[in-house]
Amino acid sequence: MFFRALMLVAGLTSGAGLSQFPEYSQQYAQRLAGAVDELSRFVEEFDADAVANGLNREEALDELANGGIMGAARAETMSTTLKRHDRLTADLQELRDVGPFTRAYNASRFTDGEIAKAAWADFKPAMPLTFEGIVFAAVGFIASLGVISAFAGLLRLLFRRKRRV
Repeated sequence: MFFRALMLVAGLTSGAGLSQFPEYSQQYAQRLAGAVDELSRFVEEFDADAVANGLNREEALDELANGGIMGAARAETMSTTLKRHDRLTADLQELRDVGPFTRAYNASRFTDGEIAKAAWADFKPAMPLTFEGIVFAAVGFIASLGVISAFAGLLRLLFRRKRRV
């Protein structure tokens, strides 16, 4: 009886938790789009300054890096910003205009800690009344039952062998 109650509680908990993924992924994607928009503006301004001075992006970074301690620090920061912009833009292109099931498949694109923290801070769990929320809840419930059953089966197998010996 205890084992069945444990399975039910674990299944419901997993189902409720996984059912929140569609809404969280939507909020993450919206924040990602905002971050890409802001970084794009910053990158465009940097590139425009470079062109105005007869330089391409790499030449501008080199010149900035050779401009003393502050210039070198700023060049390093700008280089990091350019890489982040490229990474977030690629993530956004993969996540844009896809549904929650494809977002789950592309969960590796939810890797920016700053965006994830901000999305999580504003996220409010809710009852999954959409089709995808219900599907995620069912998958979480079934997966949890499968994991617990497999673990229990492994334990039974281990204890049976000890008794025979």
